[in-house]
Amino acid sequence: MVTRRIFLAGGAGLALTAAGCASGGAPTVPGPPAVPPPPRPVALTEPVTVERVRSQARATEVDLVLITPEGVPAAGLPVCLALHGRGGRARTFLELGVPAMLTAAVRAGAPPFAIAALDGDHYWVAVDQRDDPQRMLTEELPGWLSRRDLRPAPAAAFGISMGAFGAYRYARDHHDLKAVVGCSPALFVNWPDAKARKVFRDEQQWETNEPLRHIEELKPVPVGVWCGVGDPFAHAARRFAQNAAPAAAKFSAGAHNDKYWKRVLPDILKFIGSRLA
Repeated sequence: MVTRRIFLAGGAGLALTAAGCASGGAPTVPGPPAVPPPPRPVALTEPVTVERVRSQARATEVDLVLITPEGVPAAGLPVCLALHGRGGRARTFLELGVPAMLTAAVRAGAPPFAIAALDGDHYWVAVDQRDDPQRMLTEELPGWLSRRDLRPAPAAAFGISMGAFGAYRYARDHHDLKAVVGCSPALFVNWPDAKARKVFRDEQQWETNEPLRHIEELKPVPVGVWCGVGDPFAHAARRFAQNAAPAAAKFSAGAHNDKYWKRVLPDILKFIGSRLA
C-alpha cells in the first residue's frame, strides 16, 4: 500500500561522487508532500516512511527516513542510525536498496531493527553554531524516534563515506552503542588532504573531529570497517583498522561507488544485527 508518507525509489538511481554518495548535476528525485510530525507516539504502519521535520540544530527542514523490516511490527524496535555520504541525502539509502536488504537480513535470522536516516552535510560536524548535525543527532533525533514509537536512543550507527566519518564521530559521544560501522570511510591522514575537501573551517576543527585522531575514544564501542581495495580512502581506512581493534574489518575488491556499497551493505546489516542480538 502506497501512502503519501512512503517514498519508493522506483529504480530512479542517484549518481554518486567519489567523495560521497551523489554527483553534482544529478536530477532531483521528487519527494512526497510534507507530512507534519505526529504530536504523540504513533506506531509506524508502513515499512518505509519519509517525513519532513524541522531541525533547530541545523536551522532547516530535513528528511527523516525510517525503514523497518516488512511484516514486523515497528513499535519498540531498536534503531540503527544511517548517515549518507557527501552530496547524498537520507533517501540515498532507499535508492541503494536498503529496505529490501534489511527485510532479507531479518528473514535470515537477524533480530528485527529499524533504520533511521537524516539529511546531513559538511562531514556531519558543525560548520558554525547555526548548523550542527551532531547536535541534531544527539538532541533532536531521540524525540523524533520516540514520537514514532521506536526506541529513542539509537542502538547502532553506520555511515557511507562522509557518513562513516560522521558515524565514528557520533560514537565518540555515545558509548552505549552496540556497534558503529564505516563503509568506505572518508578519513584523512593529514591536514592537507582534509583541507582539500573545503569543508573544515580550519585545521583545529578537523583535528577535533577526525576519527583517526581520536581512535581511543571509540574503543568502548564495537567498531566495523568495510572498504574496497580500489577506494582512494583505502589507505586511511587500513590505518584506522590497524589501530581501532575492530570487531570486523573487511577489505575486498571494489571502488568508492554504489556498486561496491550495494554489494557489502547486506553484510554490514548482518553484522549490526548480530551485535544487537
